[in-house]
Amino acid sequence: MKELAILAMSVTLAGAVAMLVISTPVAFSAEKEPRFPQLKMEQLNDQQRPVAEEIMKVSSVGISGPYNPLLRSPIMADRIFKLLDYVRFNTTVPKKLNEFAILIQARIWTSQIEWYAHYPLAIKAGLAESVAADLKEGKRPASMQPDEAAVYDLCMELSTKHFVSDATFKRARELFTEQQVVDLIMVSGTYVSIAMLANAAEQGVPEGKTPPLQPLPAGR
Repeated sequence: MKELAILAMSVTLAGAVAMLVISTPVAFSAEKEPRFPQLKMEQLNDQQRPVAEEIMKVSSVGISGPYNPLLRSPIMADRIFKLLDYVRFNTTVPKKLNEFAILIQARIWTSQIEWYAHYPLAIKAGLAESVAADLKEGKRPASMQPDEAAVYDLCMELSTKHFVSDATFKRARELFTEQQVVDLIMVSGTYVSIAMLANAAEQGVPEGKTPPLQPLPAGR
């Protein structure tokens, strides 16, 4: 009975992510006037420039993507960048699992720039391509390791149901410390905010690149 309950929950979660991404736009028209024209380093003011210089040291997309609208609020940009420094580079969550959590939010929000930037990082960190491929299609990945499954279930429940069941939390705590669970929740929430900003600003992938995410077929 316990196994059946876990299976039912997994099916429900997979269906929930499919429902979320079906209604989300895939790509943004290159012909449309940008909501936030792309900033250039020489255009930045004295508040923006120091933040942008720090961003340029670590960002694979420079000051494009979500950083472009974020720099319109330079104090906020500075504080968010420092938060990102922790949740990306100083977190207690292992790199592979941290990047997996980011990809989960990228798929839920159909954040093209998040997936574009973090997919190669996740694969480099050891996430199996088959796991990422299933996630990309809106499926519960079939070949996850126990720690990956714990991350998936925790992130999906929070994102689709807005709570975490006792069973899911218990499985996470069997594998992770309290600090790791908190860090996992916070990287997920941080990248929800980044996805919201990028999608509202219609920030897609760099020019000449193909958006990696497609809408999922109904019923998937």
